[in-house]
Amino acid sequence: MKQFLETGKITGTHGLKGEVRVQPWADSPEFLTEFDELYLDNGARKIVITSSRVHKGMLIMKIKGVDSIEDADRLRNRILYMNRDDVELEDGAYFIQDLIGLDVIDDDTGERLGTLADVSETGANDVYHVRTSDGREVLIPVIPDVVREISLEDGCVRIFRMKGLFE
Repeated sequence: MKQFLETGKITGTHGLKGEVRVQPWADSPEFLTEFDELYLDNGARKIVITSSRVHKGMLIMKIKGVDSIEDADRLRNRILYMNRDDVELEDGAYFIQDLIGLDVIDDDTGERLGTLADVSETGANDVYHVRTSDGREVLIPVIPDVVREISLEDGCVRIFRMKGLFE
């Protein structure tokens, strides 16, 4: 598992005093306001966040040492990373990046059905995008009746194959 996870992208500047606009890659932009430190360069460079707030679905962030619009503009299009040790997930919650690439297994037969390729957040429940060996994409609702077990250790998601899902 990766120690540093992509969490957003700096898309531009905000104001004249060095604030940046961040497109959040999290369940909610508010999640990122909790961080005092984030990282650049795949986690190699720590940055200190002195303030952050949500504005129109984006994050407005002030980074220590970035004090002018020119400094902020140099960070445009940079990816922000978080250290997974800085977050305590609730039981049954996972980082999407940890789920991508897991084998999807029929829990009843043990048959490998494909690879988890993406996760969509639909509001009611998430949806797993499963890429089958023949290249098709099958959408699986993430509900207790379908997803029986997620095992990062075993590298798989065990599901109940509902009638019609893979036909």
